[in-house]
Amino acid sequence: MPPVEIYSQTPGVATQPPPPPTVTPPSPKKGIPKLAFIIPAILVLLVVLFLVGRSLFSKVGGGETTITWWGLWEEEATVAPLIAEYQAAHPNVKITYQKQSPQDYRERLTNALAKGTGPDIFRFHNSWLPMFREELDSIPASVMSAGEFAQTFYPVATSDLTSGSGLAGIPLMYDGLTLYLNEEIFESAGKAPPATWDDLRQLAISLTTKDEQGTITQAGVALGRTENVDHWQEILALMMLQNGVSMGNPTGKLAEDALNFFTVFSSVDGVWDATLPPSTIAFSSGKVAMYFGPSWRAFEIRQQNPNLRFKTVGLPQLPKSSQGEPDISYATYWVEGVWARSKSRQAAWEFLKFLTSQESLEKMYQNAAQLRLFGEPYPRSDMASLLSSDPTLGALLAQAPNAESWYLASRTFDGPTGINSQIAKYFEDAINAVNAGTAAGKALVTTAEGVKQVLSQYGLSRE
Repeated sequence: MPPVEIYSQTPGVATQPPPPPTVTPPSPKKGIPKLAFIIPAILVLLVVLFLVGRSLFSKVGGGETTITWWGLWEEEATVAPLIAEYQAAHPNVKITYQKQSPQDYRERLTNALAKGTGPDIFRFHNSWLPMFREELDSIPASVMSAGEFAQTFYPVATSDLTSGSGLAGIPLMYDGLTLYLNEEIFESAGKAPPATWDDLRQLAISLTTKDEQGTITQAGVALGRTENVDHWQEILALMMLQNGVSMGNPTGKLAEDALNFFTVFSSVDGVWDATLPPSTIAFSSGKVAMYFGPSWRAFEIRQQNPNLRFKTVGLPQLPKSSQGEPDISYATYWVEGVWARSKSRQAAWEFLKFLTSQESLEKMYQNAAQLRLFGEPYPRSDMASLLSSDPTLGALLAQAPNAESWYLASRTFDGPTGINSQIAKYFEDAINAVNAGTAAGKALVTTAEGVKQVLSQYGLSRE
């Protein structure tokens, strides 16, 4: 038996207990304390990054898309309520409307776009598409398909705004040539409005009065010259289109007949001459029985003579070979386009789509009518009935479905190098030449060559 070690104790002396056995503590679970701190930190960081990123994204354009809109004729008060309504529904979109002066507008717009500082949305004339083709964006199909566009607006808009495979603008208004009548003169003479150009010619002769010296004291119609007939460009274009003239090559008997007929009112019938004031002023003064102009001329007429009683009627037509043959009218109107290089293109188109709704167009019309005689005529064909009884707009919109247009329009402010200004100069020379005794065929030879040169500048065929 092995010896047993017995701890001896000395009496009166405390004995030290033996040290406790060494116990190795269990290893802690790795990572638990670190994750407990890291995970909340990561979550906080992600939240901060999200908030900062959203703020930055908003400033860059995702949350606050900015749209600059250059307008021409409408006051800010007319469009501001519509902008406010849209921004309320789209709080991340900010729209600034800037009314531009028509003077040198086309040149200023061209320069701004060339410098890269152009507006996101801008108004342009329906005849300007060749001059801005490269700067105009096409309507995205997601905003408005070609089919929807054709069903919404008058056919002339589709014809004028088709560029390549897309549509390059959205009209918020329509306008065109219409025939104004002095109601008092017609009632006093017991005459009815003319239906054909021959009717108009006979009426003009019978309604013209002259004094003993042969001076015209009351003109039957303002036609036949260029220096004092406002909108002679549209009138001549209307006559030629109705007569089947190819405007890009205005030669041959059809073109000659139209040119001669335009000048006959001055050169043969003597119902208008160069001594008279501009036709708009003459009509406003009550001294002209019939006058051609777009609807907006009514503002000027009413301002110059608040007591003048006038209305518009359908444009005269050529005799029809068949009863179903449509009338032809002439359109000249303005369109909203979107800059192809705008960073806000999609938002700009969506805003314009909002403005084309019936509700928005009615609101704009009512807003404008508080500032002037009436608002801009509706561009939607399904809204024509709303203005059918208007003494100025009813006849205009009744003819809109059959309207045509071309690059011959007055007061588009496209400048001396603009397509309208250049083409108008050649037709002006032809009218003046015929009034001076030159044969129409000879005068139109020069016109046709000049028109060909202008069209070629913009890559257009002799349509």
